[in-house]
Amino acid sequence: MTERPVLYLVVCAAGPAEHIDELVDLLIADGWRVCMIVSPTALRWLDREALQNKTGYLVRVEWRMPGDPEPHPPADVVVAAPVTFNTVTKWALGINDTLALGVLNESLGAGLPILAFPHTKAELAAHPAYAGHLAVLRAAGVVVAEGKTLASADGPDRWDVVIEALRLLRPA
Repeated sequence: MTERPVLYLVVCAAGPAEHIDELVDLLIADGWRVCMIVSPTALRWLDREALQNKTGYLVRVEWRMPGDPEPHPPADVVVAAPVTFNTVTKWALGINDTLALGVLNESLGAGLPILAFPHTKAELAAHPAYAGHLAVLRAAGVVVAEGKTLASADGPDRWDVVIEALRLLRPA
């Protein structure tokens, strides 16, 4: 019997993050081991203890200290959902000022499959730099969902686009 693949779920502070527990349930039901890395602001919106109990792994927001063991197993795939304008912009520029960005940058450098689901206000998506930053990430191999996909449905159905995209990437 092989172990279930490991999915790093990077969560940023956008509306759908308030319902990230629904996505975690769907991912676990779909056979993933879920390790969560969240932005500092998103952490304030989440029940860290409940999510740790659900996943069996520490919900990380802080960098670990030198010499401390890595609390998560190595990832097979990374999902950034929701990912904000701020994170997309910094990620495309290689800025590493939060653990969430550090994980995204390292994962990109390691060549891991990465799926990104932006959730950005229309005014920010219209910023002249935004399309270029998305293009940088796509050119580097990140699969970026078009539009504001996570806003298209209420309830757990909002996450169907994530599950469907993952099923196309899933290791055999």
